[in-house]
Amino acid sequence: MSGELVEDSVVIKNQKESSQLYNKGNYGYPLSGGYLELDLVEALYLVESKRLNVTKNKEVMSFEELFNYASTTLEEFSTKYLVYRDIRSKGFIVKIESGTFDLSVFPRGKTTSNSRPMYVIRAVSERNALDITTFVNDASEIENRGKELIYGVIDEEDDVTYYKMSHRDPKGNVCPEKKCKKTYGHLIVDRVFVFNPTDLQILRRRGFYGKVVENVLHLSLIEACYLIKKGEISVYLSNTKKITSFSSLKKFGRKTQDEFDIRLKAYSDARARGLVVKTGFKYGTHFRAYEESPECCHAKYLIHVVDTKNKTMWPEISRAVRISGGVKKEFLFCMIGDSVKYLEFKWVKL
Repeated sequence: MSGELVEDSVVIKNQKESSQLYNKGNYGYPLSGGYLELDLVEALYLVESKRLNVTKNKEVMSFEELFNYASTTLEEFSTKYLVYRDIRSKGFIVKIESGTFDLSVFPRGKTTSNSRPMYVIRAVSERNALDITTFVNDASEIENRGKELIYGVIDEEDDVTYYKMSHRDPKGNVCPEKKCKKTYGHLIVDRVFVFNPTDLQILRRRGFYGKVVENVLHLSLIEACYLIKKGEISVYLSNTKKITSFSSLKKFGRKTQDEFDIRLKAYSDARARGLVVKTGFKYGTHFRAYEESPECCHAKYLIHVVDTKNKTMWPEISRAVRISGGVKKEFLFCMIGDSVKYLEFKWVKL
C-alpha cells in the first residue's frame, strides 16, 4: 500500500488500504472520501515494517529519507519514534498526543473504539534535564484525566526504560507521646549526644529518635534541630556549656552540611505525617522512612529531597529507582517549594 507525504502527515487515498490499516491496526485518522491520515511517526513505523510506501513528488521515499524529513520537521521526533516503535512492537495500540505529552497507550488486545487509553507517555532522552516542577505539573494533569503517567526514557543505545510517576501521600502511625519533661543533649563536633538514660528512653519512646550506641543516644543535626523547635530537647554546646538556640544550631548545620534547610523541611514534614525518619545514606539517598517502629518493621520508603528550583537528570533518577526496587522499597521524590509534595517513581515493564 502507498501514501502521499503532505507536510507533516501521510495521506492514503485508496479506500481499501485505508480501511485495512484503520480497522486491523488502528493506524491513522479517517478523513472524508475514505482517505486515511497518518502521523509521521505511524507512517515511518509502517515503512520500517515494509507495510507502506510513502511518496513525495511521486517518488518513493526510503526509510532514511522519511526519517530525516520527519526529524527536521518535528521537534524531538527521533525520541518519540523510538518510544512509539518499542510500545507498538509489544502489541499495544498507540496514538500520538497533542500538547505536553507524546503518546496515548491503549490496553493490549483492545482498540481505540472499544477502550480508553490506560497510559499517557512522555518520551524523553536520558540527556534531558527537567525542572522538578515539570514532574509535579505533569502528574497533576494526568491524574486529573484519570490516567497513569509514564516516562519513556531513551538511553545512548536507543533502548527504552519506562518509569511510572504519581503523586503520593505517605503516612505513618508513630505519633509522639505528649511531652512529660524536656530532655538534654550535648553538641560534640557534628552530633548531639544524650547521655542521661532517662532522657534517652524518653526520646526513643516518643519517636524512635537517634541511634543508641553503648548506652548513649546519638542524634543527627537534623533530628536535634527538629527536637529543639518542638521543645523536646535543650542542647548544650560542648565548648561553652551554654544552651544553643534553634536558629544557631540551624546556622551551624548549614555551614557543615549541604542542603540542610530543605532536608530539615522534608524531615519535619515526614515526621508530622507519623513516619519515623532515618538516614538513607546506605541507599544513596537522603532518608529512609518507616510507618511503624524500626524495631519491628522494615523501612517502606526511600526519600530523596529536591528543591523545586533545581533541575534533575535521568541517570540520577534511574540510579535511585533501581536501588529502591532492589531493596523492595518505594522511592519518593520530596519536592520542597512553597509546599511539600511527594512523587513516586517506579520502574515498570510494559
